[in-house]
Order: sequence, then structure tokens, then C-alpha cells
Amino acid sequence: MVQISPALPPSNQELHLLPSSPQGPVTKMNLNLSGTVNVFKLLFKPTLCLPQHTVATFNDLPIPFEKAFEGQNRKCDIRAVVLDKDDCFAVPHTNEVHKPYKERFEQLKAAYPGRRLVIVSNTAGATSHDSSLKLAKELEEATGITVLPHKTKKPGCGSEIMEYFRKHPETGVSHPSQVAVVGDRLTTDMMLANMMGGWGFWIREGVVAPEKKSIVGIRPL
Repeated sequence: MVQISPALPPSNQELHLLPSSPQGPVTKMNLNLSGTVNVFKLLFKPTLCLPQHTVATFNDLPIPFEKAFEGQNRKCDIRAVVLDKDDCFAVPHTNEVHKPYKERFEQLKAAYPGRRLVIVSNTAGATSHDSSLKLAKELEEATGITVLPHKTKKPGCGSEIMEYFRKHPETGVSHPSQVAVVGDRLTTDMMLANMMGGWGFWIREGVVAPEKKSIVGIRPL
């Protein structure tokens, strides 16, 4: 079981280096107020950031997702998947599917076709960071998957995700328990899954080596 420290750092310190200017490199801070506010909920309910299923890498995701709970006497009807981007299936700050994951990515698209598979990222599509949705459009073109525009960053965008599925009844989703959330961050992706009442599938290793990142939500420079 993942050990949760009583003093978790706020998950709003994602720093992105932009191209150099005549004055030197420009640093843009991608603040996550939703992460900062919601992380304090862990002081009272630390299980909010624990996944229902853990895999080593994206390639180890079970397809269909119900396979993860076979023989456990747990009722599970997953009809749609919410997918994180950075360090889940792509190298952070890129749009291309990480080459070793391409085959599994296509299998996931086939198992959850159309709008049943949607990318929810705290960069591309997050309007506080991607106000013109330029990053979202580029990611959609690169992956062939819908990127959800959302005002509130993970883990607080559960209502926006469910509103998306309500607008698209062809997905068959009528309740959060029919949604799986896949990601590499405990205090964003897994908290999102638990706060909205879905299923959290945690990718433990991701694309970046574990020693180079923090699982609680802060990306090192």
C-alpha cells in the first residue's frame, strides 16, 4: 500500500521552460489551484488517492478494464475511459504516443471507440493553461482522441467529465461508476477517480523513470 505523508506538498508547482528570449529562458508556472485545495482532503481521508488497480506501465493496462477485477466478486461495468497524457502514454510536454506504447494505445482505442475514450490533461485542454485550446487541438490531431476542454484542473473536474458524457449518450455512460480514470499521479488522477465515484487505474512507472518524478503531483525540472 502507498504510504501517504501527513504533510503533502501542494501539487501546483508544475514548471515548464519555454523557448529562450533575448533576456534568457522564460519560465511559465502551470498553477493547479484545484490540486492545492483538494490535497488537504487527504488529511481526513487519505484513501482518496489510492487506486482500485495498479499496473507497472501503460502496456500492462487490462483490456477490457473489467479483467482487473475478475475473481474478486466486485460488480464492475466500465463503459468509458478517461486518460491522462503526460507520463501516462506520452513523454511530458509532447503529443506523440510513446513508441513502446503505440500498439497498446491502438488496442485501447478499439476497445473503447469514439467518445468512450477521452483525454483529460492538466495541460492540453485545461483552459487556465491552454486558453485557446491550441494544445488540445494538436493532441487530438496526434492521437485521434477527443481532448476534453475543462475549466477546473484535476482532481476537481469530475462534474465536467460527467457533463461531457451526458452530452454524448452514445457512450452509454449514465453514472460515474461506469468510468475508469487512467493516470500516473495519485493526487490528481486517482483522487479524481475516487472523488467522482469512478475506478482509478494507477500507472506506477509511467514514461519517466520513477526516481525522476514525484508520485504525489510535483514534476521535477
